[in-house]
Amino acid sequence: MLSIDNLSLRFPGTPADALPTLRNVSLTVNPGETVALVGESGSGKSVTALSILRLLRRSGVTYPTGSIHFRRQEMLTLPRPVMQTIRGRHIGMVFQEPMTALNPLHTIGKQIGEAILLHRRLPSAALRQEMETLLSDVGLPEPMRILAAYPHELSGGQRQRVVIAMAIANTPALLIADEPTTALDVTIQAQIVELLQRLQARSNMGMLLISHDLGMVRRLAHRVYVMKNGKVVDSGPVETIFTTPQHPYTERLIAAEALHGAPATLPDGQSPLLAAENLRVWFPVKKTLLGKPTAFVKAVDGVSLDLRPGETLGVVGESGSGKSTLGAALLRLVRAEGRFVFHGRDVLQLPSRELRLLRRDLQIVFQDPYGALSPRMSVGDTVAEGLDVHEKRLPDAVRQERIATALSEVGLDPGVMHRYPHEFSGGQRQRIAIARALILKPKFIVLDEPTSALDLSVQAEVVALLRDLQARYGLAYLFISHDLRVVRALSHRIAVMRAGQIIETGPAGQVFTAPTHPYTQNLLKAAFFRQAEEKTG
Repeated sequence: MLSIDNLSLRFPGTPADALPTLRNVSLTVNPGETVALVGESGSGKSVTALSILRLLRRSGVTYPTGSIHFRRQEMLTLPRPVMQTIRGRHIGMVFQEPMTALNPLHTIGKQIGEAILLHRRLPSAALRQEMETLLSDVGLPEPMRILAAYPHELSGGQRQRVVIAMAIANTPALLIADEPTTALDVTIQAQIVELLQRLQARSNMGMLLISHDLGMVRRLAHRVYVMKNGKVVDSGPVETIFTTPQHPYTERLIAAEALHGAPATLPDGQSPLLAAENLRVWFPVKKTLLGKPTAFVKAVDGVSLDLRPGETLGVVGESGSGKSTLGAALLRLVRAEGRFVFHGRDVLQLPSRELRLLRRDLQIVFQDPYGALSPRMSVGDTVAEGLDVHEKRLPDAVRQERIATALSEVGLDPGVMHRYPHEFSGGQRQRIAIARALILKPKFIVLDEPTSALDLSVQAEVVALLRDLQARYGLAYLFISHDLRVVRALSHRIAVMRAGQIIETGPAGQVFTAPTHPYTQNLLKAAFFRQAEEKTG
């Protein structure tokens, strides 16, 4: 169905003596087959996928060698009108960053409807029914409410499921899935995997799966291609790749799947650095004619928590449970009621001037790195935003040195500070966002899925980095994640959220080994059953 042969790619401005971004990449996908593309961030996986649909032409890329054939048609030279009939109808794509892939000005219903109506004519009632069925298929409750919502009104996991629904709306022959479950909790991941398997069985759909989740690759893929530095370095059946890898890089990638170590032991008797009491964030969804709210979405509903210096509280729960809203409320990024005391001061009651001064101690790493970075600012200026606000008189040489140190701490070459976000992979953009949060050495950081866009080897590096910075500076973390493997490696205590409330909390070891709430038990079962399934093959 799909054949990429000897493909090379260059971005504009690349020195003539530099290696191409892609180097002689070759791969095939057959009908009904899932082929996985794995490798570290920046290895060329997404660039390869975008080239199939010719979505990089406007950036001025060139293809010195190679070809891409879909159903025996040469995609690189296909006329644009023909290409437009293929995109979305015969080849669907799940993009890596759902907030960027969705139009913020249009409702979800309009965007899914557009994906269908561009290729098929349907009466309004049939279109509505098909959209509701699609949303139900991807595990979204209340489809009528979702269709009327705008992207910013949904959680990251809900947006990801909407993007998946759009990609499969026309039952494509080939699905390109670029990190399709990055923002999803383990229970929804299982639903999506089952949905994709049903689609394949029903329509003989081929799939090119790009993922750093090796568990998903084991479960879904038939064959695997391993990429590094723009080149395929290993390939073969999934069983062969995981049991007898041929390339040293593949061996390192598989070894990195197990996160080692644990958070540092906390000293006894420490006073809390911060404490929240009865925190509430209610969003009105219905109002009277006079504008008085009559119904609410209780995103955060009576949450209380505390954190000591150097401690990590891991917050887990399904998509839409209120995890990200809780983090935003603590930083006063959304209007909240209740109390949030930091260093003896109620943050929710501070006037704007005092809050601005306090913000250097309160930082956040957002879930969607591309949406969090300004496309018009260089990496250096982005990382230095906090310095420019809180240390305005810093000499330029010192400023440059601080930027370089922050980039080095997250594993990026300081030489990239003059480049722009669109020139980086998703994982590299996430590291830029972490560097921006760390440069002021704050006392409290909300980490909202900080490793979701990172490959396994970089995840291990970032977890080690976060531990090291925490030990060095006594940082307190609110660590929001659906990846229980990472949560377990970093957290001292766990809080489990559901429907805006904390339903279980306790030391990490206790919650993971002896959960008391049925929901927590099911959440852990979904994660660790999958791990056991992977280990037994």
